[in-house]
Amino acid sequence: MMFKIAPVLTGLSLLSLMLTAFAQPASAKKTEKPIQVASYYFGNYHLNEPRNEVVHGKGWSEWELVKNAKPRFPGHQQPHVPLWGYEDESDPKVMAKKIDAASKHGIDAFIFDWYDYNGPFLESTINKGFLKAKNRNKIKFALMWANHDWLDIQPARRENTQKLLYPGKVDQKAFDRICDHVIKDYFLQPNYWKIDGKPYFSIYDPAKFIESFGSVEAAKVALDGFRAKAVAAGLPGIHLNVVIWNPFPIPGETAPTPYTRAAKIAGYDSVSSYVWIHHAGLPEQATDYNYVRDQYLKYYDRIAKEPDLPYFPNVTMGWDPSPRAAQDQQFGSFGYPFMNTIKGNTPQRFKEALQLVKDRLLAQEKGPRIMNINCWNEWTEGSYLEPDTVHKFAYLDAIRDVFGK
Repeated sequence: MMFKIAPVLTGLSLLSLMLTAFAQPASAKKTEKPIQVASYYFGNYHLNEPRNEVVHGKGWSEWELVKNAKPRFPGHQQPHVPLWGYEDESDPKVMAKKIDAASKHGIDAFIFDWYDYNGPFLESTINKGFLKAKNRNKIKFALMWANHDWLDIQPARRENTQKLLYPGKVDQKAFDRICDHVIKDYFLQPNYWKIDGKPYFSIYDPAKFIESFGSVEAAKVALDGFRAKAVAAGLPGIHLNVVIWNPFPIPGETAPTPYTRAAKIAGYDSVSSYVWIHHAGLPEQATDYNYVRDQYLKYYDRIAKEPDLPYFPNVTMGWDPSPRAAQDQQFGSFGYPFMNTIKGNTPQRFKEALQLVKDRLLAQEKGPRIMNINCWNEWTEGSYLEPDTVHKFAYLDAIRDVFGK
């Protein structure tokens, strides 16, 4: 804080002025950002992951799909080449570089895609990389439990049935173990992301979660138990978020149930999205970015009017899952990852989308004002903020220009 002092002040008046300044509450000294910006992070770009090695062999990471990607139709840009090279994110020095870039460009938190299939999966990104980075406190982190089935799609072949490797369904015993683990090892970390003092925890697939417990009521009981465990650990509770991307199932109801009402019945505190294509169609093999943006914004405007729970909007950088499709097979709209893509997602258009969402958030009457971005590093789905050899840091610069450092 800087003071402008009159030319002549007595020692007593100067002391009084200083004491008055330092007596200001913390809220007066530091202005909170009007919007918190979080970026999803997909942690499959590191070596020595045991389950990956069983399926793909020693030394494999998702970088192999990025390296092998090819153009699949006229005008198709592949491969995308990372400016930093094919680095191992479980190295704390590598992660420190990511943290610096994110924090300098206005990203407040990483939301790590987090997996558990009868035990944690892909945690090296967090445990060995992020939490051991010397600058970890420059940015917050949170978890989105990606509780979907894990299929053999790296790469996928059109003729196979996408073999199920690890089911996403859990029982109460497994859920209790998950709750105990994330509370003890993550929620209590000093830089875990909190909303109103409560650690943020998101669940990706609400249908799979309800299937795990048999009904909405039973799922709510399980979530209430999760909160009780957090309180017992000394926390004020949990901010439970749910990602909405398909019809939220409410067994026994005949009429369609609004997303936010369904989420409130199940016991969540907020709803959010992971990627635009969950709410917007891709009618062409290369669908224009602004067309998809405008479809999503119509969805956003509709759901923002639902009164039950706050909605945290999404801005998506792009979409192209072709690196996950077998490169020796015809590419087309045959089902993920053989599907239509987004084109024209320039840094300038991305910046315009960020501004449109920012304006909507600032116009809402009350908070919390939070948005998320897909994605820090979904290289094999064509949606990443990390610098590549074509655009360098332009996508990160767009975030900084709209939201500040």
